[in-house]
Amino acid sequence: MSKHHINTQCIHGPQKANDPHGALTSPLYQTSTFHFENAAQGAARFAGDEPGYIYTRLGNPTTTELEQKVAQLESCEAAAATATGMGAVSASVLSFLSQGDHLVASSALYGCTFAFFSHMLPRWGIEVTFVDMTNEDELRAAIKPNSKMIFVETPINPTMAVIDLALIGAVAKEHSLISVVDNTFLTPLLQSPKKYGIDIIMHSATKYLNGHGDVVAGIVCGSLEHITHIKMTVLKDIGATISPHDAWLINRGLKTLAIRIERHCQSAQTIAEYLEAHPQVSTVYYPGLKSHPGYKFIGNQMKAAGGVIAFEIKGTLQDGAQFIDSMKLCTLAVSLGDAETLIQHPASMTHSPYTPEERAAAGISDGLIRLSVGLEDVNDIISDLNQAFTKIGWLYLIVYT
Repeated sequence: MSKHHINTQCIHGPQKANDPHGALTSPLYQTSTFHFENAAQGAARFAGDEPGYIYTRLGNPTTTELEQKVAQLESCEAAAATATGMGAVSASVLSFLSQGDHLVASSALYGCTFAFFSHMLPRWGIEVTFVDMTNEDELRAAIKPNSKMIFVETPINPTMAVIDLALIGAVAKEHSLISVVDNTFLTPLLQSPKKYGIDIIMHSATKYLNGHGDVVAGIVCGSLEHITHIKMTVLKDIGATISPHDAWLINRGLKTLAIRIERHCQSAQTIAEYLEAHPQVSTVYYPGLKSHPGYKFIGNQMKAAGGVIAFEIKGTLQDGAQFIDSMKLCTLAVSLGDAETLIQHPASMTHSPYTPEERAAAGISDGLIRLSVGLEDVNDIISDLNQAFTKIGWLYLIVYT
C-alpha cells in the first residue's frame, strides 16, 4: 500500500519512472514485439520461467505502468488494460463464465453491456437474469444453484440509481459468487468497491481516467489470480488488448484526474440544484441532491456524486429534441468524463439496444436526458441550458457566482 494520498498516486503511481535518459515523462514503448538475447531466453519467457516482455498483446512496459497505477488506485493487486470499455466488460465476464452458468445483472446498465448480456451470452449457453439491485429481496430471489457472478454499475447509467456495494459484496460472498462492479462514473477517487469485498472492478478508461476524449480503452482490476486468468485467457486469445499509445495517453490523463474530478463534481452539484428548481424540469436524477434516494450514500460509500446528471423535462418528445438541438456550448455527443460538457438522449442513443419494454423496466424513460458536466465555467453551462429552455418557451435564469 502506498503511503501517499490517492491524489498523489494519480501522478506518481507505485513506481517512480527510471528512464536512462532522465525523461520526466515515461517513454512510449510503441512496439509490437521484443527481441530476446538468445533462444533460451525466448523459451524461458514463453514458459513463464523468466520475467520480461514478448509481444505487446501479452504485455508492454507502457501498458504495465497504466495497469500498476490504476490497480493501486483501486487498492487491488493487479489490473489488465483493454482496448475498449466493452473489452473490459467482456473480459470480466467471459474469463469466468462457461456454458450452463448463470449471471445476475442489474436491470439498468449501459446499453452495449445490456446487449452483450441479453443477446450474446445466451447464444453461448450463459443464462442472465436482470434484477433491480436496489431491492435485496429481488436480488436474493434471482440467485440459482448455477449462479456464478453478480454484475452491477453504480451509479447506474443513465438512471443514476445507487447500489449498496456492502450488500452486493455480502450476498456474493454468501453464495460464493464473483462480484463485478463498473466504477466508471465515480472513479477510485470517489468510490472504492474493494472496501466492500468486491472481487473485480472495471472502468471504461475512455471516460474520466483519460478525460480528454481522445482514447477508447478499458481496465479491469482485481486479485493477481483473477487478473492473471483474464490476461492468459480472454485477452491473450480473443485479443482485446490496449495499444501502447492509448495506454500512454491515459497515463498522461491520470495526472490531472484529481483536479478534474473535483471540478466535475462542484459544477454538477450546482447544475443539478439549478435543474431541480427549474419549472420546466419534472425530475432530476443526481445522488448529490437530498431528494435522491442515493444521497444517503454520500460521505460513506461515495465521497461525492460525480459529474453526470440525468433529468426529464416537461412536455413532448419533440420538446426534448428541440431542447437538445438548441444547445450551443454543450455538445450533443455520447460518452462522458471529457473536458467538454456532453448532452445526449439515452433512449435513442446509448441505450437504444433496449426495447421500449426493457427501457421501461430499467427506468429509462423516453424523455430522459443525460448531461456529462465538463470543465467549462459553470455559469456558461447554465447560460446554455437557459437559452435552450427559452427556445421551448421557458425562461428561468439563475446565475451562480
